[in-house]
Amino acid sequence: MQRYQVNPFQLLSRHVTGDWGDLCAEDAEANNDALKEGSRIFSAYVLPLPLSEGQSLEPAKVWVITEADQSVTTILLPEEY
Repeated sequence: MQRYQVNPFQLLSRHVTGDWGDLCAEDAEANNDALKEGSRIFSAYVLPLPLSEGQSLEPAKVWVITEADQSVTTILLPEEY
């Protein structure tokens, strides 16, 4: 995230306010239901390419996952899941 110049707190802010990012409508609806039912909440965000890096970086996606018991929220790359 540092290479993409993304502040993780910006992603957390989006996540906790119900901006689920780049999810299909079905997954977004599952998150809305999870808020009522107390289950896991999942967001996905595509990191914008920083101007300073130009062509050297590929677009990257990160996931933000809050466990059902809300004991932990994790930011990770899809391949880290």
